[in-house]
Amino acid sequence: MDSQTRDLIVFALIGIVAGFLASLVVGGDGLIRYLITGIIGAFVGGYLFKALGINLGIGNPLISQIITAAIGAIIIVILARLIA
Repeated sequence: MDSQTRDLIVFALIGIVAGFLASLVVGGDGLIRYLITGIIGAFVGGYLFKALGINLGIGNPLISQIITAAIGAIIIVILARLIA
């Protein structure tokens, strides 16, 4: 398996975990929904954290990425519910 394929698999797994964590906070179900909200949340959380200069200070980059994506996913779900 090449590194690009591995990176995509890790990105998808981070998205699923982040989406699942977000669903625990704001509700929701389904693996596809977890994946979609987690991946979008990763972009949103990463952008917001970078723009606001927030550093979680966690030594493990994988855990930091999951938490960032989960926070972004929570924001996305709340905004979607406010709009709908």
